[in-house]
Amino acid sequence: MAWRERIGRVIFETDTPAARAFDVALLWAIVASVVAVVLESVPSIRVAYGPALRAAEWAFTLAFTVEYVLRLVTAGRARRYPFSFFGIIDLLAILPAYLALLLGTTPYLAVLRALRLLRVFRVLKLARYLGEARVLAQALAASRAKITVFLTFVLTVVLVVGAFMYVIEGPERGFESIPTGVYWAIVTLTTVGYGDISPQTTLGRSLAAALMILGYGVIAVPTGIVTTELARAGDRREAARREAAGRRVCGDCGLVGHGEDARFCRRCGASLPERDGG
Repeated sequence: MAWRERIGRVIFETDTPAARAFDVALLWAIVASVVAVVLESVPSIRVAYGPALRAAEWAFTLAFTVEYVLRLVTAGRARRYPFSFFGIIDLLAILPAYLALLLGTTPYLAVLRALRLLRVFRVLKLARYLGEARVLAQALAASRAKITVFLTFVLTVVLVVGAFMYVIEGPERGFESIPTGVYWAIVTLTTVGYGDISPQTTLGRSLAAALMILGYGVIAVPTGIVTTELARAGDRREAARREAAGRRVCGDCGLVGHGEDARFCRRCGASLPERDGG
């Protein structure tokens, strides 16, 4: 194979030992670079180990730069890759360091470096995670209508209660406007309870108590909806596997449709089960 194809298989695919080793190394580099960014934000650590952390940051940046260039060179659709989701994330992984040379180090650039953690999803698209991610996506899509109705109900409740609290308590007790009342209602309904604003009148406290009790039920609703859809999606996946009995199905990622003489999954590289009767 040409060198571009060989490097492209290592970088973009997952069905070879070299590709898997590259993904593992990339995952550790991403985590280590984010840890370095987090540690650098601590003043005491920055004073004691600032030069070492900056040297590590540049080492990671140079490594990610080489990787980004190789992806540009070996991508099958080179013109589309820079504008794809992962292409933009890959660019954001290296851009802050070079901007810091021009603009100076700022906390905002450090925050952009933390976006490198999103690159973990590039690695987690592999093998055993792929099938589970598909089940979760199906469950969230099936829950979309129910969650929309639920959020509409919640927004209606906090708006009505916030308006009532503005009328009941008034600006002299901290409820300076309806948006302030809505803010208090959201904090109370979600059981966060900052305590920066609290009702003082008997009627206001009674309304607050009712909202707190409602909050416990509200928290359980989206959890139940998504859990039910997850169970249904899992059942559909299992039914599809049973239906595909006798065909070549990958036990790790669930991919169906391998060739008759295939021994390994063409997506994740796992060993395929033997054919029935063979």
